[in-house]
Amino acid sequence: MELTKSSRIKKIQRITLVLLILIGIVNYMDRATLSIANISISGELGLTKVHMGYLLSAFSLTYAFLQLPVGAFLDKTGSRFLLGLGLLLWSAAQFAGGLVHSFKALFITRLILGAGEAPQFPAAAKSISEWYSIKERGRAMGTFNSSAAMGTAIAPPILTALMLAFGWRWMFIVMGVLGVVLSVIWFVVYRNRNQIPLTPQEDNYLDRGAVISATGQATARDWFGLFKSSSTWGILLGFMGVVYMIWMYLTWLPAYLTETYNITLTHTGWLIVIPYIFAIMGSISAGFISDHLVIRGYDMIKSRKSLVAAGLIMSGIFTIPAAYASTVTMAIFYISIAQFSVQLASGSSWILVSSIIPSNQTASLGGIQNFGGYIAGSAAPVITGYMAQSTGSFTSALVVAACVALFSAIAHFVLVRKPIGGNSRPKKVAVVEKNA
Repeated sequence: MELTKSSRIKKIQRITLVLLILIGIVNYMDRATLSIANISISGELGLTKVHMGYLLSAFSLTYAFLQLPVGAFLDKTGSRFLLGLGLLLWSAAQFAGGLVHSFKALFITRLILGAGEAPQFPAAAKSISEWYSIKERGRAMGTFNSSAAMGTAIAPPILTALMLAFGWRWMFIVMGVLGVVLSVIWFVVYRNRNQIPLTPQEDNYLDRGAVISATGQATARDWFGLFKSSSTWGILLGFMGVVYMIWMYLTWLPAYLTETYNITLTHTGWLIVIPYIFAIMGSISAGFISDHLVIRGYDMIKSRKSLVAAGLIMSGIFTIPAAYASTVTMAIFYISIAQFSVQLASGSSWILVSSIIPSNQTASLGGIQNFGGYIAGSAAPVITGYMAQSTGSFTSALVVAACVALFSAIAHFVLVRKPIGGNSRPKKVAVVEKNA
């Protein structure tokens, strides 16, 4: 007979996804505070574009290098402890950012912010792989991934309003307090799958069709073995293009629009919402398209890697005309399509991570993917800052971002070929499901 989802599993899924989305929105609003206050902070602290480029990259450095140990640690401890602790840490750093008075102090708070946010996406991938069956993970992961675009979309008007009303320092402080409150809620409400006694039917429902490790908890040898797979390297290189493009727009788009088209900061805050509405649609579309293709019988890896490559190619193609747009209307049009496309690639990347490997190594692979992504992401603001300052415009920086996206698309499509984990096998379940 067909496996059915219990009411308890439905409730856990709803609570988990809502909490992950809220945390994701706060995560990306916190990342956006510096770019929104870019001009105000530069004026008060006497910073150049190169200084700001380093500040915008500081987050990515610690975020990237902590991905590898964080992913492995998450697979041992689960998401509840590490995501809650990380949220508390990055919120404290965000609060402290509103109190600093020097480039050095602000740089340190951004490093701590990156360290605290490191568990976010691997933890979400881990939670979704635990609480959703493989046929549901696309929609769940795509919906969660859209929280990045949601946070980025609502950040400009909300943060700009806070900054204009109370100053950039209070903007940082308010966001820090909000994160602390949310971390308490996460600790109180969320539980890892191994912390809740499930019935055999509930276990079978969640594990149906998934690739399950035959050896239980992953070992250090399993972790190092991930790098022997070409699929791991394809996932890593592909995500480098995704995050380079995302982070370039996230950190420099407000300044780009303000300086290139001579519009006010208030107008910039509202204009930026438009591309990120498209970004939300791109991420959610990734989930629905991915699950639809799998349900229709298409190969899981081929369909999901194709969505990643297609999204990267489209984001690169539409970023090039954005670089040469003569009006702000045309720039927003092209950037909106680029944002839809790159979030289609981003959502599909995380969906692939949650499906291509045994569930006891999902966070490890997610950490490796994010490590590669944010190595590139940490370079994006610095490269953009140098190029904008040396050339007097953002045109060449946008073209470089497009080239990075196109290269990553090719690498991802060519290298990702088969499931990762040589010692894994599909779990046999006692109940035979119809059309499975």
